[in-house]
Amino acid sequence: MNAATKQPCREIVVSGVGHTRFGRLDEEDVESLVVEAVRGALADADVPGDAVDAIFFGNFNVGMQPLAFGSSLALQADDGLLGVPATRVENACASGSAAVHQGIQAILAGAANTVLVVGAEKMTNSSPETVGRALLGADYDAAGTASRHGFAGLFAAVAHEYQRRYGSIGDEMAWIAAKNHANGLANPYAHLRKDFSFDFCRDVTDANPMVAHPLRRTDCSPVSDGAAALVLQRENLAVRSLARIVGYSQSNDYLPAARRDPLAFEGTKAAVEQALKMSNRALTDLDFAEVHDCFTIAELLVYEAIGLAEPGRAREVVNAGTTLKDGRLPVNPSGGLKSKGHPVGATGVSQHVLAALQLSGRAGDMQVPDAGIGLVHNMGGLAVANYATIMESL
Repeated sequence: MNAATKQPCREIVVSGVGHTRFGRLDEEDVESLVVEAVRGALADADVPGDAVDAIFFGNFNVGMQPLAFGSSLALQADDGLLGVPATRVENACASGSAAVHQGIQAILAGAANTVLVVGAEKMTNSSPETVGRALLGADYDAAGTASRHGFAGLFAAVAHEYQRRYGSIGDEMAWIAAKNHANGLANPYAHLRKDFSFDFCRDVTDANPMVAHPLRRTDCSPVSDGAAALVLQRENLAVRSLARIVGYSQSNDYLPAARRDPLAFEGTKAAVEQALKMSNRALTDLDFAEVHDCFTIAELLVYEAIGLAEPGRAREVVNAGTTLKDGRLPVNPSGGLKSKGHPVGATGVSQHVLAALQLSGRAGDMQVPDAGIGLVHNMGGLAVANYATIMESL
């Protein structure tokens, strides 16, 4: 699995962030969400619009909204942005992180000193059939098929395969769901600020039905609306700095399912390893991680892919409480996609925003004590396009 070596990026900082609430936002559209997030990020960074050199807009859409060309929506937030080159970036559920990485690369290439990154998605006003069909457009084998549940069926098959090889993980997935819901209670941006107990997440009931066996509703992230934005700058130009980017990598796996081991998450493994290598850090140096838990089985497999557990032994991480907020490596202190929500184009940007807040001590009730270095992991498709970013406090 190839993940290209890139030049170190220690001179790049996140200087400001903006974030809307995630959820069913009937009164909002993509434009209003983008404007709110962008204005928040520019104000937080104390950067005027005319100081921005480039804009990257993470947005998946694929038919969920009629406007498929939203790269210039950010200009609605500040007239100083008029004329700034703006590019829509799409890479399925990793569109937000793809936009962040494009911003990093623009600065490293000398094409920009200040970059605005925004990710947004409006999903809840589309029918379940429209959303399901749109999301399945990111899968080689299922693209074009009808579905109300999108990727739930695909990840259910992954969970079945895990159980075939290694035994039941129903309790472990319920534990992950309960953990992330407990964390999400502290996140003012979260879609589902509900404290679901382990028993509630484990049991199949009318309130927690089976969606695609063995995935219960509590094993699945919600369909959400929302936006997030951040400003990237060369550190010597920033008025204020929240966190430094010290490593980043992208690694893609084969698109056809037949060419991938569904449990290996090889692209995730390669991207995280390369980002850690660039940052001259190890997994044991991390103080927290925000990872792509679109389904609880995904977070379980990320534990193994990044080296917290050997293949088939992720239950040991669960049993030890390793990824609890007060554990050795807190995972998804924001509540993750499971609780915070998953407006597809916004997700990766949101993960970077929440990591920057952690590293600057501004995460409020979500705060991990003494957070000095964190990992952001975001993936598109079933671990096909994989992004990792290592960020540290200043």
